[in-house]
Amino acid sequence: MQRRRDHILTTHTGSLPRPVELLDLLSAGERGEPVDPALFARAAAAAVAEIVRRQEEIGIDLLNDGEQSKPDYSTYIKNRLAGFDGEMEMHPVSRDARDFPDYFATLNRGSVVAARPCCTGPLAWRDRDAVDRDITRFKAALAAAGIAADRGFMTAVSPGQAARFLGNRYYDTHEAYLRALAAVLKEEYDAVIAAGFDLQVDCPDLASGWNNQFAECSLSQFRDIVRLHLAVLDDALRDVPPERLRLHLCWGNYAGPHHHDIPLADILDLVLTSRATMISFEAANPRHEHEWRVFGKTALPAGKVVIPGVIDSVSNFVEHPRAVADRIVRFARVVGRENVIAGTDCGFATFAASGTVHPSIAWAKLRALTEGARLASQELWG
Repeated sequence: MQRRRDHILTTHTGSLPRPVELLDLLSAGERGEPVDPALFARAAAAAVAEIVRRQEEIGIDLLNDGEQSKPDYSTYIKNRLAGFDGEMEMHPVSRDARDFPDYFATLNRGSVVAARPCCTGPLAWRDRDAVDRDITRFKAALAAAGIAADRGFMTAVSPGQAARFLGNRYYDTHEAYLRALAAVLKEEYDAVIAAGFDLQVDCPDLASGWNNQFAECSLSQFRDIVRLHLAVLDDALRDVPPERLRLHLCWGNYAGPHHHDIPLADILDLVLTSRATMISFEAANPRHEHEWRVFGKTALPAGKVVIPGVIDSVSNFVEHPRAVADRIVRFARVVGRENVIAGTDCGFATFAASGTVHPSIAWAKLRALTEGARLASQELWG
C-alpha cells in the first residue's frame, strides 16, 4: 500500500468501460457461443494496455486492469470453476421494490440479464490459468507504460458476494458453501499478492445483501451474517499482508431509491475488524454522502485507511472538482489527511454490457476525481 504524507492519492473501485470489440466477445461467451481464445487474448491485452494508459494520463495514482477480461465483477468465477450448473432461484423481493414495485417493473422491462447458474457439485478450479492470464496482461501493460507494480491493484470476488449471486444446491449449509468458495478463491487472492499487486476483495454482500438476499432478516440477524462472511473471508486472506489488502463494500450499483439501505453505522464496527487495511465504500451518492459523520463516532483503528467514494458511479453528472474536494476534505478532517485515499462509489462497468454511465463520461468523472484531489491537497497541506 502506498501512503502519502503530502497529497491525497486517487484510485477507483475496479471496473472500467470495455471497448466494443471486447464487449462483443464477452457477450458471445456469456451466450454460450464459441469464442476464439487467440482473438480474445489479443483483444483483452489491447484493452488492458489502453485502460492503463488512460488511467496514467488522467493521473490516477493506484490503478488496475479495469476488469477488462471479466463479464462482471462477481459471477466471472462461474467460467473458471467446476461445480456450477442450471439456474439459481431469485432472491426475495428487495425492501426497495416492495415500496416501489411500479418503478422496478419499469426498470426491468426489456432488460436482458444472463441467467446465473447455481452450485450443483463440488467446487474446484477448471481454468486456474485465467487468473494468471489476467496477471500477465496487467504486468505487461504496466511495464509498457513505465509504471511500478506497487501502484497496481487487482480485484477478486469475496466468498459472500459469490454466494449471493451464484446460489447453492449442493452444500448442506450456507456456511459450508462459503467455506468451499473461500478454499478455491484463496488461490486467486494469493496469486495477485505474489504478482506484486495490492488485492481488492469485492464485498457488496456486507451492505447490499441486507436489501435483497437477506431481506427477511432483522438487524441482529444480519449482523451475525456479516460476522460470518467476514470470518470466512479473513481465513481465506490469512496469507495476504493486511497493508496490501483493500475491502470494497457497497449498497448496490444501481440508480434506484435505496431508501432501505442499511446505514453504515450499523455495520461499520464489524467491517473495521477485517484484516484489510484499506476500506472502500460509497460516499458520494445522495443516500450515503452524509455518512462521513459516522467516523466521528466510530474511531478509525490505527493503521486503517478509508477510500470513500467521492465520485458517483450511476449518474452521468460530471462532478465539479470543488465538490469532489469538499467531500475529500470532510473525511480528512475527521480521520486524518494521511488516512484518506479518494475513490469512486463503485465501478463504471460492474456488468460489462450494462453500465449506466456513458464510457466517455466515466473518464470525465475520473478526471474530476484527480482535479478534486489536487484541490483538496492544496487545502489540506497548503
